Amino acid sequence: MNIIKHSLAVLGLIAAPAFAANQVSISIDASRPGPVISKNVYGQFAEQLGTGIYGGMWVGTKSNIPNTRGWRNDVVGALKALHVPLVRWPGGCFADTYHWRDGVGPQDKRPSNISGGRVEEINAVGTHEFFDLIDMLGADAYINGNVGTGSVQEMADWVEYMTADGGSPLARLRARNGHAKPFKVAYFGIGNELWGCGGNLKPDYYANLYSNYENFLRAPGNSRPKMIASGGSGFDTAWTDVLSKELKGRTAGISVHQYTIAGTTWEGKGKDLGFKEDEWISTLANTLKMDQLIKDHVAVLDKHDPEKKIGLMIDEWGTWYDEAGARSALYQQNSLRDALVAALNFHIFHAHAERVPMTTIAQMVNVLQAMILTDKEKMVLTPTYYTFQMYVPFQDARSLPLAIKDNTSYTLGATSIPGVSASASLAKDGKVYLALVNTDPHKAVDVAVDVAGAKVNAAAGKVLTSAAMDAHNTFQNPQVIKPAAFSARAAGGKLSIKVPAKAVMVVALEE
Repeated sequence: MNIIKHSLAVLGLIAAPAFAANQVSISIDASRPGPVISKNVYGQFAEQLGTGIYGGMWVGTKSNIPNTRGWRNDVVGALKALHVPLVRWPGGCFADTYHWRDGVGPQDKRPSNISGGRVEEINAVGTHEFFDLIDMLGADAYINGNVGTGSVQEMADWVEYMTADGGSPLARLRARNGHAKPFKVAYFGIGNELWGCGGNLKPDYYANLYSNYENFLRAPGNSRPKMIASGGSGFDTAWTDVLSKELKGRTAGISVHQYTIAGTTWEGKGKDLGFKEDEWISTLANTLKMDQLIKDHVAVLDKHDPEKKIGLMIDEWGTWYDEAGARSALYQQNSLRDALVAALNFHIFHAHAERVPMTTIAQMVNVLQAMILTDKEKMVLTPTYYTFQMYVPFQDARSLPLAIKDNTSYTLGATSIPGVSASASLAKDGKVYLALVNTDPHKAVDVAVDVAGAKVNAAAGKVLTSAAMDAHNTFQNPQVIKPAAFSARAAGGKLSIKVPAKAVMVVALEE
């Protein structure tokens, strides 16, 4: 029998479930570790939208909210607990209207301007402030340059400003602005969504434009960032086809953006809370399409880049619902459903670790599928935050072959999806970790676990679930949903794990 160490009251579960658990078998081969799951698969995205930056993360040094050099201590502390590996900034669509010189030098002399008709940019957060955040988090920087309203000269100057050593005029300007040593830029994106907000370009034209920009983005020695080309949207592989053919040897990756909605159109994306079960299953079914999307793009990459030198960078993903009385632009609540969306995408990214070396969820704070929500001095952690925290052991782990036998189906009306999703890895601490998602909001499932070449007698970790499909944390009740401890021991030489309905679970398998 399983021993589940958590409070049933907290999880909202009843002692005797109304539905009998199904039986699913999972076999893992720990003797054949596969590609490394790059830590950068767990990257984050911070864009100047709504209160994603100002208020949500940055309050300035004069604020009564405790801060370090303007960055909120509570938010930074919470993000550090996620071991955030990479942060993309300043956009997004915002990047192609951003002029970096507006954000350097004395803050009281920086201009204020409007971006895209929606956001006032006061430029309090610029290059130096962003790298302060990067240093506090211990993360790498992914900078997005301005192709849409910028120039080759402007972008080349920014790369030089950030990476050049003391002999450069722009390096001397950087030193006068308070940072003598070069900044470390891991990735640099040449534009964003050039098919849309970045300029409504065609892929062939952008390929030529990219080549021109990339040629002049110079940095000394080994300090040159890995260059990222802005690719297509969703299942449109035309951009990946052209760019992987034309930019071989000149790009480390091609970006793709894919958001998950509950509805069927952008005009009716669905509710963030108070949704019915039909929107629960449609959201999960839509997010599972990420697997086919990656396969389609990888098939194109394999044709032009069989050496696998070009990565597929999914640098915008996550849920996007209708705005309804939002506190600010693109603010939405975050529920248990979003936690499952995140976990299901992690499993897909793990399965394609060889071709997907980096993703960044949209976004870190107060925007779309955020880790954290804030309201003045208040802060709350979301179910998505807890999912990222539970999956930390998968960062830079080796993926393990996994097979699911007798998987259940979760069906509602004409929509049917797998009942159980799973991923396994050999982590840096030497342990085998198993992640499980039960998509069914009603039925628990028994998962029999077998690890080839190892005798597994126990499992211990965390489980995230609740009674309500839209369970969420609020500023008034910040701990409605959070992970609970879980453990199970083998009986009769067999390990079986009972996964509650609508749950995310991550456990270490122990001998």
